[in-house]
Amino acid sequence: MGCRERAAKRDLLRIVVIKGDCAPDPRGTLPGRGAYVHPALVCLDLAVRRRAFPRAFRVPGPLDTAGVRQYVEQSAP
Repeated sequence: MGCRERAAKRDLLRIVVIKGDCAPDPRGTLPGRGAYVHPALVCLDLAVRRRAFPRAFRVPGPLDTAGVRQYVEQSAP
């Protein structure tokens, strides 16, 4: 979603919406529509700037991506 580059599913981070907030789903087991992004801050920032999350999840208005940002920051080397 962010950089729009293709990658294997195992190399991407699945994101789902839970109670109006974006949440990371690293195991890919949470229910609902999922969107995939590279687990890098650059790609996450591009997706937020392009407003890709509301379009992907088909919801009106902005979504809180703080939980996803925190997960990406912690998992980065």
